[in-house]
This record gives sequence, C-alpha cells and structure tokens, in this order.
Amino acid sequence: MYRKRAERKGTTISTLGYLGIDIGGTKVALRVLDDTGEEPAEDTFRWPEARDPAADLELLADRVRALLARGPGVKGVGIALPAICDPAGTVLTWPGRPSWTGLDLTAAWDGMLPGVPVVRADDGDLAALAEARAAGCPNVLYLGVGTGVGGGVVHGGRLWPGPERGSCEIGHLVVDLSGPRCDCGRTGCVQGVASGPATLRRAAALRGRSVDFPELTAAVRAGETWATTAVDAGARALAAAVTGVAELARPDLAVVGGGFGMGVPGYVATVAARVRELARPGVAPVPVVPAALEGLSSLYGAVHLARDTFGPAPAPAPR
Repeated sequence: MYRKRAERKGTTISTLGYLGIDIGGTKVALRVLDDTGEEPAEDTFRWPEARDPAADLELLADRVRALLARGPGVKGVGIALPAICDPAGTVLTWPGRPSWTGLDLTAAWDGMLPGVPVVRADDGDLAALAEARAAGCPNVLYLGVGTGVGGGVVHGGRLWPGPERGSCEIGHLVVDLSGPRCDCGRTGCVQGVASGPATLRRAAALRGRSVDFPELTAAVRAGETWATTAVDAGARALAAAVTGVAELARPDLAVVGGGFGMGVPGYVATVAARVRELARPGVAPVPVVPAALEGLSSLYGAVHLARDTFGPAPAPAPR
C-alpha cells in the first residue's frame, strides 16, 4: 500500500518515509509518513505489565520492523519520549517506566534500526510543535493533561528554549507551595495538582470512596459538586501555569490536550475561564483551545522532527 514506485525509462524509483515513535509509560504509537500524500502506515500497542526493559525493547523492535515491512524504508526516525536523558542518550529518570533508568537508548536504537539516523525530543515539546503547525501559529503553549502533565512552548516557529537547553517542563512549574507532593519529589508542581491521578485522588477524598475516570466524567456531566470541585482545582493549577508561562514567552495560543484534558467534559473551557480570571489590567489573557490533534500530538510531532532533521532542506526564500 505504502511503497510507491514509478517506472521511467526502465528506472525504478522508491519512496522513503519518516518514522515517528511516541513512547509513553503505558503505550506506544508509531507512524510512517512520506511526502507523496499516501495514506500513512500506523500502529499502536501497550507495554506489558512486567516492565522489563529488555522485553520492552524487543517488543518495540518487533513492532517497528513489522510496520516498516508494510511500507517504505525510512530516511530517519523521530522519537517522542517523556524520560529525562543525558546527552549520550542514557535514561536518567522516568517515573512512568522506572525500570528504564540507566538504559542506553542510543545503543538500543542502533540495534533496532542499524544505519538509520535517529533524533529524540521530549514528548511535550513535540506535541507543542505539532499543534503549532496544525494551528498555523508560530507562538504556542501546549499542555497535555493525562497520567502526568507535559507540555512545551513553540516560539517563532521553533521549540523553546531549544534542544540544546533541554525540554520545557510545564508540568513541574510550582503553582502551590502548600500543595500535594509531585512524583518528582517536589511539593506544589502543577502535575501534582492537575494530573489525572491527582484529580481522581482529590475526587475520592471528596466523595468518600475511590473514583474511576468514567465515574468522574459522568458526575461532572451531571454537575455533582464533589466532581466539579475536584476538576476545578486542577483547572485552576493549569490556568496558573498558563498565566505564568504567558508572562515570559508571550504565546498567541494555549492548547490543552492529553487523555484527561480532552476527556473530562468542559475541562478546556474551565481552564480558559480560570485564565481569564487571572488576567491583569492592560494584558489580554491568552486564548485557550482544545488540541486539534487530540491524542496524536506527540506522535505527529515526532514525524515532524524526523522530517525536519533528515528531510530535504527548505528552498531559499525568493529575493
């Protein structure tokens, strides 16, 4: 389906694509795309519960090879990853998959796709890049609310502060010094207040028993106070993060995505309302909108990264 060939005077021309891989704590998404407009090849799978790094990498390699067997070879690979790595590609910390700590990802990619160049970036940064391009907007703040809170900033069409300076860790902005403890060990991070698990814990405390996501969303839809109060606390923390970043980076648009952020009824509108409440005189609040790419922002960003890095250089601007 995906390999495209053209016969010209006896010559066979093959199309090469770009592979994007979005590696999350519970699932992985893959997408191969070329510049011909062909339907992309995609795959998604969940990690096994055992959390054995060797088994994880073997499964990932099998799925990558199976996907590429259905389509073209690739010019390069872009990887979206929430883990913190050193410059050599060794995982320093990843709360979502702690067994990966110490893993040499550079060696893993080389073994998986020998001879194919690979570039890696934070999944929140790449989600911001994809949403900025989808919106046609060069200055965008992205916040993904799910198991954690990720995000990134695109300024002047480029990731900010830039790969050489590290990722833009929106989820670890401190918004409540008296707030709950975050997974990172610090107190008051927006992730510790606004993530899906944090909101469910708050809802359970207000409800007096455990609460799962479907029950929470149904209760929010019904307007039950325990549910709306739990969600609003997270929305306020996210609004504080949006407002703080806006004072520094001046985005034209704030985009909220992630499974929790997109799945709770009215969540994005609530965040937008709280951002407006925090506006100061003379400064317009940044507009807040839902992610155009929904749950695919990081994956699309990984493909953009591969194409930008390994694809043809853009044509020079006309004089």
